[in-house]
Amino acid sequence: MTQATPKPAGSGEMVQQLYEVHQKIYPRAVHGWFQYWRVALVLITQLVYYGLPWVQWEGRQAVLFDLAARKFYLFDLVLWPQDFIWLAALLIISALALFLFTAVAGRLWCGYACPQTVYTELFMWIERAFEGDHIKQRKLKALPWSQREKLLRSGGKHLVWVLLALWTGFTFVGYFTPIHVLWQELLTLSFGPWETFWILFYGAFTWGFAGFLREQVCKYMCPYARFQSVMFDPDTLIITYDYRRGEPRGGRKKGVDYKALGLGDCVDCGICVQVCPTGIDIRNGLQYMCIGCAACIDACDQVMEKMGYPKGLIRYSTQNAIEGKYPDRDIFRHMFRPRTLFYTVLLVGIVVAFVYTLVQRIPMRVDVLRDRHTLSRESASGGIENLYRLQIINMDDEPHRYVITATGIEGLKVTRGAEVTIPALATEDLSVVLEAPRSALSRPSHPVVFRVQSADDPAIVREAKSSFLR
Repeated sequence: MTQATPKPAGSGEMVQQLYEVHQKIYPRAVHGWFQYWRVALVLITQLVYYGLPWVQWEGRQAVLFDLAARKFYLFDLVLWPQDFIWLAALLIISALALFLFTAVAGRLWCGYACPQTVYTELFMWIERAFEGDHIKQRKLKALPWSQREKLLRSGGKHLVWVLLALWTGFTFVGYFTPIHVLWQELLTLSFGPWETFWILFYGAFTWGFAGFLREQVCKYMCPYARFQSVMFDPDTLIITYDYRRGEPRGGRKKGVDYKALGLGDCVDCGICVQVCPTGIDIRNGLQYMCIGCAACIDACDQVMEKMGYPKGLIRYSTQNAIEGKYPDRDIFRHMFRPRTLFYTVLLVGIVVAFVYTLVQRIPMRVDVLRDRHTLSRESASGGIENLYRLQIINMDDEPHRYVITATGIEGLKVTRGAEVTIPALATEDLSVVLEAPRSALSRPSHPVVFRVQSADDPAIVREAKSSFLR
């Protein structure tokens, strides 16, 4: 947006600015059904985020992404780098779920569970606790920092903001470094360089995004705000202003026959704009800056209740319903349309495949490498021996004894390394020697298959292919 500002007196020139100077938004506090939902989700998400690293599971941290040991602990499940396929599947599931929810009900994620929304809400609670409501905040901002009241209130607010941001960064690092170890390092101020960096980095971004940038992140930095329109259609449930009922808007006293004056239900109080965290006017229609928090619905319903008018002037509805193409009672039926059905079938299919393959996952991996120094040699019994190195990863949280066999050549046997016991979540490099009768080797190279099976759990078995040289 361009903005013209005059140069100093006497110059006779104007300066044309390409961007509007940012004005801080002071959202008015609102109460209502959707606000209670938002508060509940803020508390639930943060209880999970801050509390999960402290949960212990069978003597270890329940959720830990141990990058140094290359192990991801998720309660009973332990994932290794070789299990990257499930991480990719999880990202696909998340993306499809976002597409589905957006096609059905707009930006629910943004309004209720997005970290930017959640932490902005937390920081605004702290701001109101120290500085008061939106009117008192504006008055306090106008005071110079030399005023004791501003120094105490705003200084206290920033102090709590910084502490919350640093604790958020500390918790984030606690998902990668055991949280109890990290706590001891905090008490002794003995953080490592990378731990210090990430705590300060994550804390600084939390403080900056939630304390200062706020709606600018949603409006200018978040890519989802830009491509959401391709997932919307006229049957998507969004926050809408019923212009047919509300227009023409205008002020009036309670009890006045406003219809006789040619007015609609909207009293043009502007409270829907005052409570909006991004500062938009929902009465201007759907805008990409709307994060779907429904604060304007709660505010408008309160005004309608005070005026004695029916609620729902601003409500969750669809473009087609607002335009009168079908009544509101048919909104649910129109949710089941080709786009949403396709997303649902695809999402369910991938989730079922994800769960099935994860349940059927064999907690062991076998890699075979030939010995580079000795291709083949003659054994004492007159047969031909080949040397191999087997890397066996026990991905289970219990130790196992494995039996190694090989097939592919008549009379082939394992003469060394036929058994090995591997502790839980450990890797073993094992030297294995195969011997085959000379008479069974009709060509220079024969394919062989190694079979590694747990002696205490026959369901844990893997095969690996290699070759046997004459």
